[in-house]
Amino acid sequence: MFNRVFIIYCSFFVLSGCIYEEEPMPQIAYEYRSEAVQPKLSTPVRTQTNIDKYIPRGWLPAPHIEKRWTAIVIHHSGTKDGNAAMFDKWHREGRHWEGVGYDFVIGNGTNSGDGQVEVTFRWWEQKTGAHCGGTPGNWANRYAIGICLVGNFNYTAPTARQMQSLVELIRFLQRRYNIPKSRIYGHQDTPGYPGKTNCPGNRFPMARLKSMLDF
Repeated sequence: MFNRVFIIYCSFFVLSGCIYEEEPMPQIAYEYRSEAVQPKLSTPVRTQTNIDKYIPRGWLPAPHIEKRWTAIVIHHSGTKDGNAAMFDKWHREGRHWEGVGYDFVIGNGTNSGDGQVEVTFRWWEQKTGAHCGGTPGNWANRYAIGICLVGNFNYTAPTARQMQSLVELIRFLQRRYNIPKSRIYGHQDTPGYPGKTNCPGNRFPMARLKSMLDF
């Protein structure tokens, strides 16, 4: 019995990822919903005027609640596998947060498709994130979009499909919110972040990513 409890506890622990921001326990139970999107990477985002025709379903939030986001923060999960639902379960039950701290999760082929983009409730509801530590309501959680790639990039690099999906997603976000490369950060390089982390990992190709972006 002890061994079983210990294994369950450890499995929750390794799913903590790189999120440090504390949140209060929600007053009502939250049922996780996930919309998984496999973007059509061969179809480019055209222009801001006809952007709705060329982006995957679920990336556009409802107009009446849409925020004006100003930055993007990239994370890795710090785990070999996982998906949005697994991270949501850990962050609610293990951390007592409102739910998964990211806006988007990009799978690596383990518990979701390789390169599959999962849109979380944070994005649907345009809620403040829980993906950067520091004081509650810090600027990155309030104004930066949190994207997590499944994997531990201290040991392996993101898959080619993960990088393709990440580039496609960031290009959309850049154009919609006028976010330049200079305001796209790895977690560890986020201005004002006081914690100690090397997220998104030593092998995450940040320079190559930015060379593939628009502006």
